[in-house]
Amino acid sequence: MSEKIFPMNKDQLEALTERFPTPFHIYDERGIRENARRLKAAFAWNPGFKEYFAVKAAPNPYLMKILKEEGFGSDCSSYPELLLSENVGVVGEDIIFTSNDTPAYEYAKAKELGAIINLDDITHIQYLEDEVGLPELVCCRYNPGSLKAGNAIIGHPEEAKYGFTRKQLFEGYRILRNKGVKRFGLHTMVASNELEGSYFVETAHLLFELVGELTAELGIEFEFVNIGGGIGIPYKLEDEAVDLEAVGEGIRKLYEEWIIGKRLKPLGLRMECGRMVTGPYGYLVSRVLHKKNTYKQFVGLDACMVNLMRPAMYGAYHHITVLGKESMPLDYICDVTGSLCENNDKFAIDRAIPQVDIGDLVVIHDAGAHGHSMGFNYNGKLRSAELLLREDGEVVQIRRAETVEDHFATLDFGGLKSFEV
Repeated sequence: MSEKIFPMNKDQLEALTERFPTPFHIYDERGIRENARRLKAAFAWNPGFKEYFAVKAAPNPYLMKILKEEGFGSDCSSYPELLLSENVGVVGEDIIFTSNDTPAYEYAKAKELGAIINLDDITHIQYLEDEVGLPELVCCRYNPGSLKAGNAIIGHPEEAKYGFTRKQLFEGYRILRNKGVKRFGLHTMVASNELEGSYFVETAHLLFELVGELTAELGIEFEFVNIGGGIGIPYKLEDEAVDLEAVGEGIRKLYEEWIIGKRLKPLGLRMECGRMVTGPYGYLVSRVLHKKNTYKQFVGLDACMVNLMRPAMYGAYHHITVLGKESMPLDYICDVTGSLCENNDKFAIDRAIPQVDIGDLVVIHDAGAHGHSMGFNYNGKLRSAELLLREDGEVVQIRRAETVEDHFATLDFGGLKSFEV
């Protein structure tokens, strides 16, 4: 069973809302740092271990700086994510840039920063060479097809748009070797939000074996394998978090058998987790605006799927706490909704919560990854602020809320001189 505890009481949060109106996201620095250290400790047996935080999960420089201080790099997939990393001082091989239908200027920026470029397709080798030149170190993304099961979010690997087939992988590394590339990495990721720890041990096994085969056939040596991210978090109370220590130990045993035992070059182990790093330590704070009783009960919040898309997009569960009513019976069955003109704009359906009153503060848990970052502006909705609860208890704003002026800033009204904001 997982616990869902918000790191502030009702009075503290009410006081905070006087400075920062709801809705907003707030992140717990202490929780993020402690979690980061636990992840590193689980793999400390590998001197080359490095976690590359998946920037897409929470692209905020304050959070990225915290993780940089904990020794994390950045997993980037776009030009703006590369710029964010550069601006918080994460550069060079502390960045892994994973290609996915990537334009040349993004490759050029990654190469300029000295990032590790992780290619997604065999045709990208020639494209990269023609457009920006091949770097000294290249990584390729492996799609194992039916050899490895995916999961609900990513789907079956053979249907995924990502990665080289096994045959293409051997040919790709042969091409890279013949073109003079001297340093190599190997990557795969075929699951997202996975709670079965053995999955990641099996992934490492797959890559360790493959490294041995590639080395034997092509005469090349690998510096690292990246087993990807995808470690899930216990969104539901009955979910169990992944046992990081057990995963680390399981991979260590395989490393001794397949790398040390086969007398291969020592490998650095890399990961690119995002969700499990910040997810449990971010919260969407909202306030009850309306209650509605028609064919069922509805509780309407001042947040909507603009602020947290996952429930509408994936049918995902996020636990909900009504502040100050944690000990009350869960005897009110309702849909918890937002104000978007879409019927799927619901944070919960037929959820049992305490009896609520208009004005109650509501906390939606586990919103620290793929929450604010997936926001959008449909219906002209404005994206909310992001706050950081420092270890000393201070709360600072790390992104202000959008304004109407922000929303209209990219429009060209031309001759509409009568238009006023």
